[in-house]
Amino acid sequence: MTSEAAPRRTPLYDVHRSAGARMVAFAGWDMPVQYSGVLEEALAVRRKVGIFDISHMGRLRLRGPQARDDLQRSTSNNVDKLVPGAAQYSLMTAESGGIYDDVIVYRVAGDEFLVVVNASNTARDIAVLRSGLSAGTELHDETAETAMMAVQGPDVVAALTPLTDLDIAGVGRFRFGTGHLLGKPATFCRTGYTGEDGFEIVCAAGDGPAIWQAVVGAGAMPCGLGARDTLRTEAGYPLYGHEIELDVSPVEAGLMWAVDLGKGDFAGRAAIAEAKRRGPSRKLMGLVMEDRAIPRQGYPVQCDDQPAGTVTSGAFSAIRGAALGMAYIEATLARAGAHVDVVIRGVPHQAMIVRKTQLLIRECTLTTSKGG
Repeated sequence: MTSEAAPRRTPLYDVHRSAGARMVAFAGWDMPVQYSGVLEEALAVRRKVGIFDISHMGRLRLRGPQARDDLQRSTSNNVDKLVPGAAQYSLMTAESGGIYDDVIVYRVAGDEFLVVVNASNTARDIAVLRSGLSAGTELHDETAETAMMAVQGPDVVAALTPLTDLDIAGVGRFRFGTGHLLGKPATFCRTGYTGEDGFEIVCAAGDGPAIWQAVVGAGAMPCGLGARDTLRTEAGYPLYGHEIELDVSPVEAGLMWAVDLGKGDFAGRAAIAEAKRRGPSRKLMGLVMEDRAIPRQGYPVQCDDQPAGTVTSGAFSAIRGAALGMAYIEATLARAGAHVDVVIRGVPHQAMIVRKTQLLIRECTLTTSKGG
């Protein structure tokens, strides 16, 4: 008889429990799903600033004279576009043309990189990367020895500036800088997964709780996985296991902007190029429901009572006051402005197809960010 391993705990676990967070098992980790409530937390990020524990995400450091070449072969974007201090959204692709994971690659120095990967894929990503490493490239998993938190929202610079010696206002989008927070070393990456301006902060695991409490004291609302999922759905950002998987091509997922077919050979290049030549049979599109019924992963989508696609994600958007989602829709039907039905427990509910970038309608104009 076998039993599942107990979920791992992030360095911020005790902070979450003390604050009364509702905890759930997620991707092998014990994580906060909500504090005060999903909608309240999501609105705080849209209007002011919130903080998320993302220490469950894998942090992998690659060093060595061939590290750049190794990453060029295992990721879809062009690492040569990165100068030290810059980051890029990329995909780890398989020879089949499918997606192992979506990642953020940070260039620390000429021959040193940090790769942040999804928690559910960390072990597989490490194995895939190791299988293609040159003899002189070192891969070190820093996940357990560091903490990572995302501070997101239009007030993020005002909240963080008094706490750090780094000029974070001067850190550009998809750039990062190192400094101190509460006198402790920290890296500030201007990336995120909410559709807002923000920073993802990496620090030593032991410094995480004090830094979290200081940022909360500066006005950031603690937020859980529920708000994070709502925010990324509003922003039209994919989540592994929902919009992207090993059997999904970047072409149909609308992620060719993170693929550089001209950079030279990399895993899956030929298959992706062929998929682009053929064109997708389905496209990832946004859905705006006509009523408050929430589309959930796996719900069928119909057009004129005929199968048209499948929902991948859904949530209620407090900022928009509507239920939103994403779905793979047959390419011939995937037109913005067209109407389809989402079948929920046997009952069709009308929805309008929109581009993913049209899902988020906010009360004011805010800066968006991708990845993380």
